[in-house]
Amino acid sequence: MNISWPQRVGLSDASSADLAEKTHARSPTPAYDQQDLQFAAAFSILRRGIAEHAFPGASVVVTHYGKLIASKAAGRFTYEPSSPEVTAATIFDLASVSKVVATTVMAMILYERGLLDLEAPVITLAPEFGGNGRSRVDPLRKDVTVHMLLAHSSGLPAYEKLFQRASNKEDLLSLAFATGLTADPGSRGEYSDIGFIILGTVLERIADESLDRFCQQEIFGTLGMTQTTFNPPSAWRPAIPPTSLRDNSRDRIIQGEVQDENAYAMGGVAGHAGVFSSATDLAIFANAMLHEGRPLVRPETLKLFTRRESSPTGTSRALGWDTPSFPSQSGPSQSGKHFSANSFGHLGYTGTSFWIDPERHLSITLLTNRTWPDSSNQGIKQIRPMFHDSIVEALDPEAKH
Repeated sequence: MNISWPQRVGLSDASSADLAEKTHARSPTPAYDQQDLQFAAAFSILRRGIAEHAFPGASVVVTHYGKLIASKAAGRFTYEPSSPEVTAATIFDLASVSKVVATTVMAMILYERGLLDLEAPVITLAPEFGGNGRSRVDPLRKDVTVHMLLAHSSGLPAYEKLFQRASNKEDLLSLAFATGLTADPGSRGEYSDIGFIILGTVLERIADESLDRFCQQEIFGTLGMTQTTFNPPSAWRPAIPPTSLRDNSRDRIIQGEVQDENAYAMGGVAGHAGVFSSATDLAIFANAMLHEGRPLVRPETLKLFTRRESSPTGTSRALGWDTPSFPSQSGPSQSGKHFSANSFGHLGYTGTSFWIDPERHLSITLLTNRTWPDSSNQGIKQIRPMFHDSIVEALDPEAKH
C-alpha cells in the first residue's frame, strides 16, 4: 500500500528552559563517536533484521557507566523506499514497555509515599472485583493482592478481547473486573494484561489522579522526557512509525495511536499499554534506574520492585518488571545470555524492549515496529537476543567465552 508521508514535524517544545535543563542534567553523557567501529557487528544484526523483514525500522540507545555509548537508527517507517527514515528521536508505541516506564514506577512512587500497601486485597481498593456475587462464585478473588497483580501471579488470564464487548473505558473496566480467575491466586505465574488494566485503575484511585497526568508530572516531567506521553498530539503523528495496516476494530492504518485494542478502547490510557517514547528519552529513564532509581524513588524501593519473585516456581517476574528468563524450547532469553541475574527490563508487543544490568552499569533500549504491516513475523525473537549479546561482547570480549 502506498502511503503519502507528510513532512516531518518537530517533536519537542524547546521553549521550556526548565525541562531542557532537567533533560541535560539527567541525560547520559554523549560518547558514541566510535560506535560504528565498536558495535559494527551489532548494527549489522539490525540491518539483517530489516532485510529479512523482521521489522522495517529500529532505533537503539546503549548507556554504560553514565555515558551514551551508542545512539543508532536504521531502516524506515515501513518497507516502502519512500517512507521516512528512522532516527534516534523517532517516537515509537512502547506497548507493554509502558508497564514499567509508567504503571510500575507509579506504583513504586505511591508505595514509597506510604499510600500503596502491596499486600492489600484488590477488592478493598476496587470492590467491583468481587461485586455482583463474584466473590461467592469464586471465593478466592478475595485473596488476590496488589502484589500479585504486579508479579503476574493473580490467577487472571493473560489476555481477553474485551474491546469486542466494550464501547468505552467504563465498559471495558467492568469487563476486566468481571474476568474470572483461571488459576488459584499465587499458584501460577502468567503474564496478564488484564491484571495490569485493573492495577492501573487501582493506582489512579489511590493517587486521586489519572494515570497519564500522574506519569506526566511525576515521571516524564521530573526527568525531562519531553518526547514521552500517552496519546501523542496530532502534530507528532506523521513522525511516528505506523504499527499495523488495520486491526479488528479500526479499518485504517494505525499510526500515532496505541496499537493495543483494549488500550485504544480505554481512550489510549491504560495500565498495560499506551505510552509513546523515543530511544533518546528512554536513555534518560535508564540513567535514572542505573542511579538506583534517583530522582524518582529511593534505592531500596527500586531493589524491592526489581528483585525476582521466589514464587510461583519458575517465574521470571519481579514486581512489574521482568528479569532474564532461562533459555527454553521456545528460544533464548530475549535479553540474551550475558545479562546478570540482577538485571531487569521488559518487552513490548510492537517490537520494543528495554533492559538494564546494574552489575554492568549497562542499559540497552531497542525500539522497532515489528508489527507492521501485521503481527505475523516473529523474526525479532531471534534478532533481539543476538543483538543484545553482540553489544555485551563488544564491551566485554571475555563474555564470549
